[in-house]
Amino acid sequence: MTETKVILSSPYPSMFTLTVLLVSFLLAFALTPLSARLGHRLGLVDRPGGRRSHRGIIARTGGLALFGAFGLTVVLTLILPSLLPPEIAAQWLPPRNDPNEGRRLTALLVGSVFCAGAGLLDDRFRFSALPQYAIQIAAGLIAIAGLIFIKHVNNPFAPGLFFGDGGFPWWIVVPLTIFWFIGMMNTVNFLDGLSGLATGVAAIVCAILALHMLFQADPPQASVAVLPVALLGATLGFLPANFRGRIFMGSSGSFFLGFALACLGIIGGARLATVLLVIGLPALDVAWLIYSRRRRGLSPGQAGRDHLHFRLLDIGLGERTIVLAYWLFCAVFGALTLVLDGRLYKLFALAGLGLVGLAVLIWAAMPHKDVGSKRVK
Repeated sequence: MTETKVILSSPYPSMFTLTVLLVSFLLAFALTPLSARLGHRLGLVDRPGGRRSHRGIIARTGGLALFGAFGLTVVLTLILPSLLPPEIAAQWLPPRNDPNEGRRLTALLVGSVFCAGAGLLDDRFRFSALPQYAIQIAAGLIAIAGLIFIKHVNNPFAPGLFFGDGGFPWWIVVPLTIFWFIGMMNTVNFLDGLSGLATGVAAIVCAILALHMLFQADPPQASVAVLPVALLGATLGFLPANFRGRIFMGSSGSFFLGFALACLGIIGGARLATVLLVIGLPALDVAWLIYSRRRRGLSPGQAGRDHLHFRLLDIGLGERTIVLAYWLFCAVFGALTLVLDGRLYKLFALAGLGLVGLAVLIWAAMPHKDVGSKRVK
């Protein structure tokens, strides 16, 4: 057993991880009503009408609570070692073995500030698709500058990596990484259509990533696992109010969450398959939307009611039913990553997810008799 595993098996890092989860949860829970008040004061609110069927005037500044809870918690974990005696810090805090971990953490925080701020501007001015893509590309470049990029991908058909130990050349690394960030940020943004939907899915992604880092990585990545744990606590603290429709995350939340999840999927050892298995259905819905809108001569980035969750709502399913079904679907496929051994099995799981998701999308796109919902074309 390695030294890192001995440290992880002691109760102290486990207690530290639970403390991070609790602190982030409490911060988000406390910051959520404050961000709602700020949203009403600044006029950053959503009113019923069009594709919005909620009741009342709802603030769309919940992303500030998510970002604030996550950012403050991570900063506290950075400050804590200097406040504790060295012998206690060595017992309580997980070791940092990667010399580039600090640079990546800086990029994560800087990019999170940028995305939350840009999202807040989008909430105010309602940017068109082109400025939003520019924000997503800039976020990807911030990550790349902080050494958060996709360099190595496992070959599922043979031992080793694609392109060997050297990984992808840079002419592939940069566009592939930017595509990853654009895809993740758009997936979360498109998913944010029903109360609690995007927040719950993000929480599931964080939980699966944390479990992977703590119990399946060799050696365990206890110091890195703090990041998805902190984001998990933030999403869980925000979820009660968001699920009840008392506050929306807005673009500040969807941009930040998409960026953070994209970073965590890379920082944790390029666990792209893990993330894709959890968000496979929402990601497939994004691809379906782009294809469908292009066929109809529409812009892929425009707002519309052709998202899967809206189509299910128009068919007659209840909002809570749809949200819970999404959560269950994502959690089941995420759990597969914890029990499946071997790259080929995970590839089969991804293929199965694609087939199931495609079947759901085709079924939802078929003509249905409206049941208590007004279909908007």
